Amino acid sequence: MNTTRGPDHDDDDGLRLRPFAEDELTVLDRIRAEPGASGSFQWFGWTDPEAWRRQWAEDRLLGRDQGKLLVVRGAERMGLVSWRRIDINPLTHSFCWNIGIVLLPEARGRGVGARAQRMLAQYLFAHSPVTRVEADTEAENTAERRALEKAGFTQEGVLRSIVFRDGRWRDAVLYSILRHEIEDSEKES
Repeated sequence: MNTTRGPDHDDDDGLRLRPFAEDELTVLDRIRAEPGASGSFQWFGWTDPEAWRRQWAEDRLLGRDQGKLLVVRGAERMGLVSWRRIDINPLTHSFCWNIGIVLLPEARGRGVGARAQRMLAQYLFAHSPVTRVEADTEAENTAERRALEKAGFTQEGVLRSIVFRDGRWRDAVLYSILRHEIEDSEKES
């Protein structure tokens, strides 16, 4: 597997994923405090503004079962990617990762989402034994659906009435990418 890509290294135009520094938690504050900063598909109402700071104090947002990395290009802070563990079969201790992304308004529409999510999937495959990384998004979020497909994810199905946002239940679409799909595409490039 090509491990020169991912959070540890820049992509061709300098896009990087890296851990948050304490003074960069203001990016998370902005996402929590400004409904427009997270985007209409990521705004679920006001929540505890200190939750991410407590998590950062505990594990620097890099826990065993979940994590968050800052998306940057040079000095520009563009948003975050995240992952969380999904247990598949407790008897065999198998799991996969579910990933997400929140880009700040000024970073949207620039192809950052697809590249950042691909870099995160590469990172998770390089540093954990999983064979599957999945992502889900609201069915109406066509920009994110295109980004996931561009990143190499395959649509698996529709999860009916699974997201409650803005006063109603909404459908989501489930996507995945498998370890061998990343490896095969890296061999081709």
